[in-house]
Amino acid sequence: MEQAFHRFSELFAQLGLPSDESGIRHFIATHTPLPGDVELADAPFWTPAQATMLRDEIADDADWAEVVDQLNVALRAS
Repeated sequence: MEQAFHRFSELFAQLGLPSDESGIRHFIATHTPLPGDVELADAPFWTPAQATMLRDEIADDADWAEVVDQLNVALRAS
């Protein structure tokens, strides 16, 4: 089975967020740094649906897991 490769912009679109480069940069700048003791899906800025999607993708190691991991790292950078 071939694993899908998703871009950051596709993840942001899937989450219902602005998915252009400036929108992504703004989102990350606004929400960085995410404290180390807060799981990505538990961050207070997600809607319940967004949090569920992020949690499910990581738990299932689904198609989106790699790019969700990249988002996690980006939000923890200072």
